[in-house]
Amino acid sequence: MAESNGSASQRLAWIEGIRIFAAVMILLYHAQLLITDYAFTPQPTGLLDNLQRLAQASDRLGQGFITSLTSLPIWFGFQYVDVFILISGFSLVLSLRGRALELIQFYKRRFARVLIPFWTVAWLSYPILIAIGIATSSYVPSAWNIFAGLTFPILFDYGGELLVPTSGPWWFVSLILSFILIFPLLWHLLQRWGGRNLLVVSLLITLAYRALAIYQFKGHPTYVVLDTPSEESPFLSFLSKLSIFVLGMVIAHAYRYGKGPVFWHYRRALIWGTLLYALGFVTQFYVWGWVVCDLMTSAGLGLCCMVLFKAIAHLQPLQSVLIWLGLHSYSYFLIHNFVVDRTITLVVEKNLSLYYLFLPVMIIGTLVLAAIADYTTPSLKRLVMSLMRDVDYLLTPSPPTKQRVWRPAMGDRVTYKGKNTWKVVQIQTMLDEHEFYLCQISDGQKTMWISEDELEPAIATPPNSIHKNGHSKTGSIIS
Repeated sequence: MAESNGSASQRLAWIEGIRIFAAVMILLYHAQLLITDYAFTPQPTGLLDNLQRLAQASDRLGQGFITSLTSLPIWFGFQYVDVFILISGFSLVLSLRGRALELIQFYKRRFARVLIPFWTVAWLSYPILIAIGIATSSYVPSAWNIFAGLTFPILFDYGGELLVPTSGPWWFVSLILSFILIFPLLWHLLQRWGGRNLLVVSLLITLAYRALAIYQFKGHPTYVVLDTPSEESPFLSFLSKLSIFVLGMVIAHAYRYGKGPVFWHYRRALIWGTLLYALGFVTQFYVWGWVVCDLMTSAGLGLCCMVLFKAIAHLQPLQSVLIWLGLHSYSYFLIHNFVVDRTITLVVEKNLSLYYLFLPVMIIGTLVLAAIADYTTPSLKRLVMSLMRDVDYLLTPSPPTKQRVWRPAMGDRVTYKGKNTWKVVQIQTMLDEHEFYLCQISDGQKTMWISEDELEPAIATPPNSIHKNGHSKTGSIIS
């Protein structure tokens, strides 16, 4: 049974809550890796060995049960990248709002939502990164990588390898663009085959590809630090995450009809979420488990996060907070690694006391920078569009100016499209040499801007009767 309209804001709020929570967990993950010199990443050596390594790695963060307990989920913060993918599939289906997919408009709208915030962050960040690098003699991306970031996706590659030297997590942007490209096909197949059949097919494709990536291509998942011939490259392709994205689409499609996991009772969602995550958690420590683990962990985390943030969204004052935070989650993700890397490398270094002191500063500071970037984006977009229009005007040859024997003046009665019931009520000069007039019919029911070239005098005017106030470039308001 579908939820009432009154809960629509709650549904939006909990989705946005998951977005920002995932972004923060990824920040904490990268911070914890950096402060401990990558003390732990999952290895294909079995569950017991990885648990022992986890305990040893946690000791680098300080002694104490609370420290070990809180650091445990952060070691696996990389799994929230897959939660982002799950939500992306879900959100793209909901963005259609039950309407037919118009291909050009869809691509235009979705690419803009990914690329414009990315360009804002890139264009604002590079000057700061260069200045910090020069001032502190620290790392600065190469000119080639800066060019790739500033002009992305001109130098697009599926794994975002030219973006990674600027910010490691930026590889994810190429992955999201890949999913946007194939979404119309997946949406067509979802409507044609049905959700269950599409999910089964996508699962078979993903499992087959991941098996090839491991055993034939000699690769490993992105979160594993291991020396293999192809390293993580095969797992950067959208094929390795296809079933996760499709799962999000199928859940959203069912949700539109009041069905599916979104409407499960919280106990059922928690049981399934915990079971799936536990299976995925264990299998990630085995080579054969790399074939299936990501789908299970993302589905499990998605269900558990859904229960948590739907409960939070029921608190009316927190709904708007979750929505506001979620709106900045993408820019938060794009910026977080700059903040973490420069803060720990240049300020904290290996001082644990400073690390715990600056951890909330990094979390909140990234949010502030993300909000600034998002508020700057519309102004930057308008500036760029204005510059492009100016360049277009300067480079476009002007048509030859016709010698006029008559020019409208205020109060003149004129003929427009064969009707002589119009009169000029205002004249305005346009800077772009396109003369427009505001036309108002005699009964006062219609007003429009019209070029003087489309007007003729309602009463024949002698050739030498150009008004004294005539000028070479004018605009008029006529009616």
